Amino acid sequence: MEFALDATFFAFVGLVLFLALVVYLKVPGMMAKSLDDRADQIRNELSEAKRLREEAQHLLAEYQRKRKEAEAEAANIVAAAEREAEMFTAEAKKKTEEFVANRTAVSEAKIKQAEADAMKQVRSAAVDLAIAAAESVLAKKADAKVQSELFSNALGQVKTRLN
Repeated sequence: MEFALDATFFAFVGLVLFLALVVYLKVPGMMAKSLDDRADQIRNELSEAKRLREEAQHLLAEYQRKRKEAEAEAANIVAAAEREAEMFTAEAKKKTEEFVANRTAVSEAKIKQAEADAMKQVRSAAVDLAIAAAESVLAKKADAKVQSELFSNALGQVKTRLN
């Protein structure tokens, strides 16, 4: 057998020496350890990302629940405000109607009183006019004797009515 010391042989020897040196320096172990460390780091990052995602989903659900509660509370506040506004409107309308009715009643009472006062004044004026006319007629027709008798009769009537 003849071994040729050609380039292929030296390449093969170089490759074997290189692989022996790599094994001697424990490069495969270092590479495996490096890959394991990298895998652990990626696994940790993935678990951290999963934890953060779950936490974010939890926070999102909580904020959505709080938003729904706030919307419901706002709807309740709006409904209460509308009911209160309707109540105030009804109360104001009722009070306005009562005020108008009272003012109308007072005005009608004042008008009736003014009518009654006017009627009294007209009657009083008519009575005064009638008395003045009667006095004038009696003064022209009656003499002193008749006037004295009329005065005495009137005085007697007043005394009897006062007693």
